[in-house]
Amino acid sequence: MATGQKLMRAIRVFEFGGPEVLKLQSDVVVPAPQSHQVLIKVHACGVNPVETYIRSGTYSRKPSLPYTPGSDVAGIIESVGDGVSAFKKGDRVFCFSTVSGGYAEFALSADNTTYPLPKTLDFRQGAALGIPYFTACRALFHSARARAGESVLVHGASGGVGLATCQIARAHGLKVLGTAGSEEGKKLVLQNGAHEVFNHKEANYIDKIKTSVADKGVDVIIEMLANKNLSNDLKLLSCGGRVIIVGCRGSIEINPRDTMAKETSIIGVSLFSSTKEEFQQFAGILQAGIEKGWVKPVIGSEYPLEKAAQAHEDIIHSSGKMGKMILLL
Repeated sequence: MATGQKLMRAIRVFEFGGPEVLKLQSDVVVPAPQSHQVLIKVHACGVNPVETYIRSGTYSRKPSLPYTPGSDVAGIIESVGDGVSAFKKGDRVFCFSTVSGGYAEFALSADNTTYPLPKTLDFRQGAALGIPYFTACRALFHSARARAGESVLVHGASGGVGLATCQIARAHGLKVLGTAGSEEGKKLVLQNGAHEVFNHKEANYIDKIKTSVADKGVDVIIEMLANKNLSNDLKLLSCGGRVIIVGCRGSIEINPRDTMAKETSIIGVSLFSSTKEEFQQFAGILQAGIEKGWVKPVIGSEYPLEKAAQAHEDIIHSSGKMGKMILLL
């Protein structure tokens, strides 16, 4: 190591596998920002289910080993690379796509995926903005082309993406239905924009949703667990209705005939297929929501950096997730 290089604590993954492959190291070199990059002193980092799929080696995108996981960070600009004019040392920021990995004391980010973090939100909330809110925007506006006056069912609404979807859909004039797995979760979903909420652990909850939407059906379903719910979703849709798949953990058998009579669609969401222009559009929606006060990230479990493996264990195995899981640095 060259003299004068700063070291930091960071989680490193040297092989794909279970949560135990997340190794805390205290001698990782702090990266230097290149052209159009910023170095962020990380105060909080979001934990997303997709990071567990990448870590296990089962995801379509495989990083080169070793790597540091984590995309959503919030913190303070430490330094900027050449060509960066929008930020300076000391600025509060959040980003949704780190270059060097967010489970670390410092993270590099491209200046065009970094945004000012208003004083009205703390760092924990800043770390809960990126992937959940951008995914919700893409699901609602790009994939579903949802319009004011339509109805949306958020199937699994009490997690980070679900609550973000409820807030955004309500602010844009949709009728919002949600599901959650506990009374506490139901209350949270109602507080965050849903008009009605159902307990998806009750045997007859699908019938209750059918009664609520009557013959018309639901225009848009944002689906967090397609391997469990997709077949039921198809029976709930209106004519021309769309199921938007945000989360899935396996396969499911469906009857394609269920899509035919009402000419319904099943559409998958991949946030990182978004163009630069689409990301700018989503950022604009969020900044308006932060200014108006309806973007209010809900924080769930919090962990110190050294408990990252526990966070990965919990995000997959704790059912009825509430809010956004965060690593605090």
